[in-house]
Amino acid sequence: MGGEPEAVLVTTDLTVGGMTCAACVTRVEKKLGRLDGVSATVNLATGLARVSHPANLRPEELVATVEKAGYTAALPAPPRTRERRDTDGEAREDARRERDRLLITALLAVPVLVLSMVPSLQFRNWQWLCFVLAAPVAVWGAWPFHVRAVRGLRHSAASMETLVSLGVVASFSWSAYALFLGGAGGPGMRMPLSLLPSASDGAAHVYLEAAVSVPLFVLTGRFLEGRARRGTGAALRSLARLAAKEVAVRDAGGERLVPIERLGVGEVFVVRPGERVATDGEVVEGSSAVDLSLVTGESEPVEVGPGSAVIGGAVNAGGLLLVRATAVGADTQLARITRLVTDAQAGKAKAQRLADSVAGVFVPAVLALAVTALGFWLGAGADPQAAVTAAVAVLVVACPCALGLATPTALLAATGRGAQLGVLVRGPQALEGLQHIDTVVLDKTGTLTSGHMTVARVTPVPGGIGRDAALRLAGAVEQGSEHPLGRAIAAHARRARPELPLPDVSGFGAVPARGVLGRVEGRLVEVAAPDGELPTALSDALPAAEAAAHTTVLVRVDGVPEALIEVGDALRPGSYRAVDRLRRLGVRPVLATGDREAPARAVAAALGIEEVHARRTPEDKAALVRKLREDGRRVAVVGDGVNDAAALAGADLGIAMGSGTDVAIGAADVTLVRGDIEALADAVLLARRALATIRTNLVWAFGYNVVTVPLALVGLLSPMLAAAAMSVSSLLVVGNSLRLRTWQPSPVRRRTR
Repeated sequence: MGGEPEAVLVTTDLTVGGMTCAACVTRVEKKLGRLDGVSATVNLATGLARVSHPANLRPEELVATVEKAGYTAALPAPPRTRERRDTDGEAREDARRERDRLLITALLAVPVLVLSMVPSLQFRNWQWLCFVLAAPVAVWGAWPFHVRAVRGLRHSAASMETLVSLGVVASFSWSAYALFLGGAGGPGMRMPLSLLPSASDGAAHVYLEAAVSVPLFVLTGRFLEGRARRGTGAALRSLARLAAKEVAVRDAGGERLVPIERLGVGEVFVVRPGERVATDGEVVEGSSAVDLSLVTGESEPVEVGPGSAVIGGAVNAGGLLLVRATAVGADTQLARITRLVTDAQAGKAKAQRLADSVAGVFVPAVLALAVTALGFWLGAGADPQAAVTAAVAVLVVACPCALGLATPTALLAATGRGAQLGVLVRGPQALEGLQHIDTVVLDKTGTLTSGHMTVARVTPVPGGIGRDAALRLAGAVEQGSEHPLGRAIAAHARRARPELPLPDVSGFGAVPARGVLGRVEGRLVEVAAPDGELPTALSDALPAAEAAAHTTVLVRVDGVPEALIEVGDALRPGSYRAVDRLRRLGVRPVLATGDREAPARAVAAALGIEEVHARRTPEDKAALVRKLREDGRRVAVVGDGVNDAAALAGADLGIAMGSGTDVAIGAADVTLVRGDIEALADAVLLARRALATIRTNLVWAFGYNVVTVPLALVGLLSPMLAAAAMSVSSLLVVGNSLRLRTWQPSPVRRRTR
């Protein structure tokens, strides 16, 4: 009997509101996970839930499930310009409301704190003034905590809001009892500052500073933390701002300005100096330099001309360009970059999953500890207010904010910084994989080399017409050739003297199995494979060309040898530095290519790579990766073509060149957007720094609770100090993560063994 067919799974993103700590994250994930066939990953820092669910389950049901858990949820709006502006405006409005609530709370709370903590300033009936000032803080200032706590309790859930709300209510309620019924309302009442529980001396003490300090410090921490967390997503927002809103389209009817959404593939648009390229395309007219630094991390402007590919978001730094659109909307490289960064920030590292698991039981455990502390101090004969104070301190100090922020803020900062440097990491698992790789299998063509034929060297005959003249004549003849060698020579000749157009050729013809010939400016020019006797300067150059696996052609003018041109697949700039830096990081480079042995050996020798595998099919590359992994190596594969996709998918970590095919990029965990292999060393260093930052954050978050909770239990921590400590712990974690935003790659030191 056959089994039932597996349900088709789809992925839906939800924007979740109202989450404040790791316990909230755990609750949302568990609620969604109880649905049949559903799994979810929720990120506290971004407020994004990525849900995998059967196709027959409507997204609206997912939203309803989150709302039943006591939180708000919505499907992300389509990324249109106007909606993005509205979202930004809403975020600014929320930040303004938070600031206003904090400022009013501070104005009311500071006098209460000063009078309560400095006995010499306590005048007649001071406690009643403090009560009047504290009441709005305990009710209105802490209102967001009360609302979320009640909402959570309705759904049998406890979170940080529960702890804060209970702390404020307990402190204020006890103070109200002390003032009205406990004898603390007398005109001459004084309250000494004490951190330790004390026996009752008749009149109950008021502890209004606890009722105001908890919301004050938590609101302050939240406000600063929110600003910092918004900062970690700055890279993603800057990518979104690169997208053009309007584009000048040129057609038979002239030039017209249209919204970017109406631009179609194949249409020609204008890019004036200083403007951004509206979308990916190919230059059809004009020449200029374009600045790709904000898109790919490439620091130097790139010269472009007719036939050159340009990326949407790049800035035109020179002349007027006419560009034919080759991709629009979600198919552009900028959209792909933004999508990859968003995906990376939605995931979780292994360490965060552990923290979330702990947080799921942490809040109930804290509530039990607070009740235990209250019962113990009352049983020990301590002042009831001191007992309540110890319990409130436990509630407040144990809020697991730092625990919930330890990993996602670091991931946000690291993936955003990586995008700025031209390194796109698909998710936390890829970041962890980057840290541990010890072997990297490198493709040759398109990865270590440029992937297209270029002129490597021109050797003229001494006393002849000279290098430039020979190259110009050869380029003129090769204009009529479709062979890659001919195109490379013609392109090099144009770049060598851009101010002089190549002369016309007449009588063009091909010499079978040899080359081409034609008449240029009245002279017979032949560009063909060298044969027969050559002048000494040219014959001496041949062995070096063969050793470098270059293809050589001889330029004859009116039958006289004039120059030898070497054409080959040139090394990418920075390939040597990249391989050297990887070795210094303790990563062994291995070259695997489908090319011939001679070119492979030549490239390996130039880069100092000892292990070379030439003439390898895609299956051979995948088998090599399996063999290395069986030998205990942690393997990364770097490639750019369809033939690399199997090896990329089979490696511990697949790394694609940004200039490569969609198949290679789709199979990869990391994409080097700027097409520079040296970015791989930057990626490894960034991963190691990010994982070290996460470990530091988690050590602090766990260590903070291990130290402060016992202090609160024994009465050595007042609620005021507890609230301050809790806020400071969150700020330290976020601040430590923000350091990744300014991280700069530095030369690596040789690893000592």
